[in-house]
Amino acid sequence: MGGFETLKNTKKCDNSRQLHNEGYLQKDRVELEEYVGAPSISLTIEKRQNAENKYTNGLFERIIDRNNLNQAFKKVRANKGSHGVDGMKVDELLQYLKENGASLRQSLLEGRYKPNPVRLVEIPKPDGKKRPLGIPTAVDRVIQQAIAQVLNPIFEEKFSDNSYGFRPNRSAHQAIRKCKEYMDKGYKWAVDIDLEKYFDTVNHDKLIGLVYEEVKDVRVIALIRKYLQAGVMERGIFNTSQKGVPQGGNLSPLLSNVMLNELDKELEKRGLHFCRYADDCNIYLKSKKSAYRVMASITRFIEEDLKLKVNKDKSKVDRPWKLKYLGFTFYPKKGEMGIRVHQNSVKKLKCKLKEITGRSNAMSMKLRAIKLRQVIVGWVNYFKLADMKSTLKTLDEWLRRRIRLCYWKQWKRIKTKHDNLKRLGINEYKAWEYANTRKGYWRISNSPILARTLTNKYLKEQGFITLTEKFMIR
Repeated sequence: MGGFETLKNTKKCDNSRQLHNEGYLQKDRVELEEYVGAPSISLTIEKRQNAENKYTNGLFERIIDRNNLNQAFKKVRANKGSHGVDGMKVDELLQYLKENGASLRQSLLEGRYKPNPVRLVEIPKPDGKKRPLGIPTAVDRVIQQAIAQVLNPIFEEKFSDNSYGFRPNRSAHQAIRKCKEYMDKGYKWAVDIDLEKYFDTVNHDKLIGLVYEEVKDVRVIALIRKYLQAGVMERGIFNTSQKGVPQGGNLSPLLSNVMLNELDKELEKRGLHFCRYADDCNIYLKSKKSAYRVMASITRFIEEDLKLKVNKDKSKVDRPWKLKYLGFTFYPKKGEMGIRVHQNSVKKLKCKLKEITGRSNAMSMKLRAIKLRQVIVGWVNYFKLADMKSTLKTLDEWLRRRIRLCYWKQWKRIKTKHDNLKRLGINEYKAWEYANTRKGYWRISNSPILARTLTNKYLKEQGFITLTEKFMIR
């Protein structure tokens, strides 16, 4: 049951919410009267004489409708996620909404609600850098999700068919197939455009203006702007948000597509063949010369018209099979282009598997099998489009060796090694010989003795699946 269905006659949010972190209430933060309902000084609100028609489309009422908010709550609860600056966990959300849902809706309707700043965390990237992730409070995630649920259908009609990221019934697999289709038609030069810190550099006025073109309800505009300007809390220090869309919010994917849809429209106007997944965009052409010309002109458009910045060090013109797109790459194959996993994606997988099978990792073999299964299933399901049988076979051989290393390390004592080797079919003499060996763990893991005892069949019986097996039954 949703949290907004039994919310009548409740106390005001300001009085009933207990703080998790002092100083950051999840409450109705009242703004100055002259600011309430004002989306932006850059937008011209409809003329006063036409005020009676200002909210005729009723978008705001649809956003704060109990059914829509209940649906948003269920989505947030299903996604789980970490807490925001107020410390409220998703598990506490239902009770909070039961007690304060009515006053929350009222404060939204009256324009008094003000979002809390997002909590900044940093996610490590493969290149050693860190990606900032802004986590809104659980309540703000519900409100953002409610906004997105109403606005998504409106903007879906406007979005390009060549845009695949964060959209219903669209996926990275469709984007990769589209890229292959272009190459099979002879478009074998690619312009790979990398936007520098895209989510951190979005111009608020430009974005709000684009939203306003489709959403004329200024109350919705005002609420979206509040979320854009809610600020960031990092290590206890509050920073204002003059630009950017925080990654991590439920509204961010939609706003990202709204902004970059302008790029899509420009590319379509020029008749170019392209694929875009969020801020990853590849344009396909038939000649190197035209590719460089498009790179220069599109870079100007992005920086001058969209007020975004192109990373010129990472953006490049090259053959598609020398580039990485969404973790994939391509290769010539019998008159067409084949799809394969990029080597960097394989390296990232090996790092994950190596972490789980680290010999100094004290987890049980049963838990290792569970964690390996989770990683393998997710990875294979994502890359199942690719031709990768030989790659998976090599990875499986390497992974089985690491699993054997873990067994050998966990046996530790000489007697334990001896007894386990005997139990698995090795004779007395060989069991003592191997139990007393001074060879290193990695060398022993590749020995004929462990291959005869910790066989592929035995490992499978213990719950260890292989990448090849999962790929074949996908």
